[in-house]
Amino acid sequence: MTSTLPSSLPSRATAPDAGPSPVSLRIRERLDAAGVAYLANDNISDHLAPGEMEQLEIEVAGKVRELLRSLVIDIDNDHNTEETAERVARMYLHEVFKGRYHQQPKIASFPNVKKLDEIYTVGPITVRSACSHHLVPILGNCWIGIKPGDRVIGLSKFSRVADWVFSRPHIQEEAVMILADEIERLCEPQGLAILVKAQHYCMKWRGVKEPQTTMVNSVVRGDFRHDPSLKAEFFELVKQQESLY
Repeated sequence: MTSTLPSSLPSRATAPDAGPSPVSLRIRERLDAAGVAYLANDNISDHLAPGEMEQLEIEVAGKVRELLRSLVIDIDNDHNTEETAERVARMYLHEVFKGRYHQQPKIASFPNVKKLDEIYTVGPITVRSACSHHLVPILGNCWIGIKPGDRVIGLSKFSRVADWVFSRPHIQEEAVMILADEIERLCEPQGLAILVKAQHYCMKWRGVKEPQTTMVNSVVRGDFRHDPSLKAEFFELVKQQESLY
């Protein structure tokens, strides 16, 4: 990705006694000025200046402390929550939501020298996300089917890209589409199929509290979309892979 940051990023002007503005506000103003979306499942890494992630950690930790206080938790005397705010800030920015703030892992592609055109599937790939409605976990498996084009990527790279895409607040339908867009951009396959089967803790842990319910959805593009036999072959391969686990 090519950064769109200006060469220098002056701090937002503030009243003499107001102090520096929060880093999140400066980032939002920068994104608004550039006309860049920053929805829950967007990646904003190209618009972060050096050092701002560290500043975000401090700001988010402060907000989490206020949340805990509003939940009437005595964080000043409770040894169990003594550093919870800092842990939560690091977790959100560098782990469970890292797909928003970190660059895509480096993915090298290679020429399809042998002109391979038979389909292959990769899976199950474990995916971990969070429901953007309640910020509780979405956990599941992903299968990716490829009919190669002129370029190919290594098998492990599918897992890295899936982890990067899913590590954001999501609804599952959009996550699968974003993953498909990224894989198409990386290797331009003749055909692409993705299937995700996941459990949503917004249904398991709260609300209707259905512990066994899963959501399954798929995206098919290119030759998988236009050739019913190819699409059927992908789902049969997924079925066979599922039976191994």
